[in-house]
Amino acid sequence: MCYSGHFEKSSVINADNTSVFDFIDDHGKLSSHMNKSSWMMGGGKMKTEVDEGKGQEVGSHIKMGGNVLGVNLFLDEVVTVRLRPTRKVWKTVENPNLLVISNYQMGVELVTEANKTNLKVFIDYDLPKGGSKILGFIFGGAYAKWCVDQMINGVVDHFK
Repeated sequence: MCYSGHFEKSSVINADNTSVFDFIDDHGKLSSHMNKSSWMMGGGKMKTEVDEGKGQEVGSHIKMGGNVLGVNLFLDEVVTVRLRPTRKVWKTVENPNLLVISNYQMGVELVTEANKTNLKVFIDYDLPKGGSKILGFIFGGAYAKWCVDQMINGVVDHFK
């Protein structure tokens, strides 16, 4: 699938890639920024639910729902690639109900470098259609960057 937007960021983590992957593989930890009220979330927050695969198997589902700026949001992600300890990718399925981005694919890539891990987090995303299209055009790129930054910062902080 071809997406209209892309953002990625890398950081060197002071840990081996298996330890980093295992931390990232816990979606509750990786997406914890979505579960807290923040200005980027319009003061709202999302609740994360995982299926019996815990988001740690190909085909496993991760669902998030919540209220942001008075709007009920919901998304369902499915893990499409999981190659422990080097790569994991997940994407939205069906039509997520979001404000500034629409369908997306996110992932992490980990490369070991002298007992450290070069971690890359990326997002490929589409802008919403309909009434939210203008919001997406204005804020979609900033939101994608914020999500990736939050994930990278959470991993860096954990392994300090």
